[in-house]
Amino acid sequence: MLVLGTINVWVVINIILIAILLWFLGDWAYYQIQRKRLGGELTEAAFEETMRKAQIVDLRDKKDFDAGHILGARNLPYPMLKQNMGELRMDLPVYLYDAGITLSIRAALKLRKAGFTDIKWLKKGYAGWTGKTKRKKKLN
Repeated sequence: MLVLGTINVWVVINIILIAILLWFLGDWAYYQIQRKRLGGELTEAAFEETMRKAQIVDLRDKKDFDAGHILGARNLPYPMLKQNMGELRMDLPVYLYDAGITLSIRAALKLRKAGFTDIKWLKKGYAGWTGKTKRKKKLN
């Protein structure tokens, strides 16, 4: 009887692990589909070429923004985006970036739902950026 109890525990653990794996795969697939549907991905060259006409939003935390950000960007951390959306103009393009692209896609979906129409994001995020950057100076 003890063997049956042990087998049942392993079956339950395996089912839970499979469910978690399926959830992660589903989440990943959802954002891949949304990325293609929104169609706002820009290469670094296209981003840099047109960014002067856009509002550039860095979705990373303040400490990451202070450590280095794209020249001309403003910091609106993703968790605060909904509260601070009023700082953005709806009549200008919004260019997003984060460390990768996942938060940018999520932010683009939120902005689209709020009525923004021209939303783009940096293809490889800040990690792939080789253009001009700015760092916040440390106070001694």
